[in-house]
Amino acid sequence: MADTVIAIYGPTASGKTAVAEAVTRQIPAEVVSADAAALFRGLEVLTAAPEQPARLVGVFDVEHDVSVGEFQRLAHEAIDDVLSRGRTPVVVGGTGLYLRAAVSNLELPPPPTEEVRQRWEAFYYEHGGTHAHERLQTLDAEAAARVHPNDRRRVVRALELAEAGGTLAGDELWSGVTRHPTLIFGLEVPDDVLEQRIRARAGSMLERGVVAEARAALARPLSRSASKVMGLADFAELPAEDAREALVANNRRLARYQRKWMRRMSNLVPLDGARSADVIAGEIVETARRRGMLEA
Repeated sequence: MADTVIAIYGPTASGKTAVAEAVTRQIPAEVVSADAAALFRGLEVLTAAPEQPARLVGVFDVEHDVSVGEFQRLAHEAIDDVLSRGRTPVVVGGTGLYLRAAVSNLELPPPPTEEVRQRWEAFYYEHGGTHAHERLQTLDAEAAARVHPNDRRRVVRALELAEAGGTLAGDELWSGVTRHPTLIFGLEVPDDVLEQRIRARAGSMLERGVVAEARAALARPLSRSASKVMGLADFAELPAEDAREALVANNRRLARYQRKWMRRMSNLVPLDGARSADVIAGEIVETARRRGMLEA
């Protein structure tokens, strides 16, 4: 099919970017990033930005507060432009919501005002997760049934939506409906291999100057979304080795969360991510051709 989109997802440090770049060496294709952190300029080391050109990498200064809705518009434009050139978009990233927004038409509620978000976050911290979850049950029982009291981010988001008349319960992100025919591949990597890759990448960041990069960014008025980039404050403020260990620990937690996203994705094609990028890319291309989604 001329309008096929390939999407690649997986836990952090699973090699998604390398696989996407390998795909572009095997077929006429372009990489479209679906990584929230990669959107910011000046954080190329910390965000492990791709070495080859990719769409939606380094788009905004760190002062810009980007929303999922804004990203979705940019991603749709990028994907449609790649298709118009007769090439295959390879959408790649570890941010599940952003990946879904890129390939689908999500009906996203407007982001809450800073005042509303701060109020509900303060409510959660002051009263605790159990009490905040009980409040959610009174406002939106169906959403409460889908969110654990310890998941602060989603409890707060559900409370925001309930107050605005919306609901988190209708957030069926992985319904399988996409804008274009899309094949979503998921990289599965054994825990020990992923641990090695996470540690190696964190060490490489130090060698490549991540401390100076983080300090330069933190000296500017960061937006709310930029301030959430993992490792930014740690590398700017902590001793280098402490910051590296903090990043490794945070990446472990992130990988567990990303694997949960993978289990929610309908029609995902699992792949052995412990192999070389070229071998995995070859399987992606062959699978797409076998399913009639790429020309032989």
